[in-house]
Amino acid sequence: MDNRPERPSPTSRAPGADAGGADRPPQSSLRFLRPEVLARLKGLGLRARLIVEGYVSGVHRSPYHGFSIEFAEHREYVPGDDLRYLDWKVFGRTDKYYLKQFEEETNLVCYLLLDASESMSYRGPDSPMSKLEYAQTAAAALGYLVLQQQDRVGLVTFDEEIRALVRASSNPSQMKQVVHVLDEVRPHGKTCSGPIFHDLAERLKKRGIVVVLSDLFDDLAPLVAGLKHLRHRRHEVIVMHVLDPAELEFPFQRATCFQGLEQWPEALIDPRALRAAYLEEFGRYLRELKQACRAHRIDYVPLRTDQSLEIVLSSYLASRAGRNAEH
Repeated sequence: MDNRPERPSPTSRAPGADAGGADRPPQSSLRFLRPEVLARLKGLGLRARLIVEGYVSGVHRSPYHGFSIEFAEHREYVPGDDLRYLDWKVFGRTDKYYLKQFEEETNLVCYLLLDASESMSYRGPDSPMSKLEYAQTAAAALGYLVLQQQDRVGLVTFDEEIRALVRASSNPSQMKQVVHVLDEVRPHGKTCSGPIFHDLAERLKKRGIVVVLSDLFDDLAPLVAGLKHLRHRRHEVIVMHVLDPAELEFPFQRATCFQGLEQWPEALIDPRALRAAYLEEFGRYLRELKQACRAHRIDYVPLRTDQSLEIVLSSYLASRAGRNAEH
């Protein structure tokens, strides 16, 4: 039985943002880039740079520091070691100098997995960007960040099958290749993430960080099984759940023609009669998904397409860096 959640997809669309003459936003937007500003920017590369650099330039210590660092063990200090990594808590207990050591701190691999299925094309009536556009921007920003740290980034786009695979690299030209593939994405087909994740768990030989950017409109059991396989291969997994506010709140009042996506038929519905059941079912799906992520030590990060992407990413990465510093 198909137990994927149904989602609203009305044919009506809000007018698109005017892209004319918008090569860069005003200075006041650099710190908190809103989706409506991002929607007017030409080029994923520019969006990615402004998201990352706009925040980093405004703080003394970047919250992105530590994104690629995983604590491993201590070793005794020797003259010439970098004093930044002295563990003062250990010194307080032992009166001896020890340094924190980290795994793969100069050779992180980050794999970006972008859902390119048809449901990702959805854009609610009050949203400036579709889910796919928002996810593309997030992927570009994370890719730019990883390469800025001189680490390796790779990209996979998928729907029912893998559509594109950019092998991980830290080469300066890698960002251009990643952005090119992201720009070429056209939403198509159904989501079939479980088998894709199983396949990638076998293909991605080097342990790394796997970032999934998807609306996760899929059967929950095979989806979770695929994520578990990636964890079994000792990858760290981050699920970035991309949703439109209309999918979360179901704000529709009048009879609406809901457009079928991923081979679902169109339907004319009175949304007021459907709202309570929809919200209950969708809420149940979200609870079960979050519980599964917690059970398997997978980071779950909600991404609403009406939220400032810069704030959401920086908040998550700051909390991540804080967790790394505690270990």
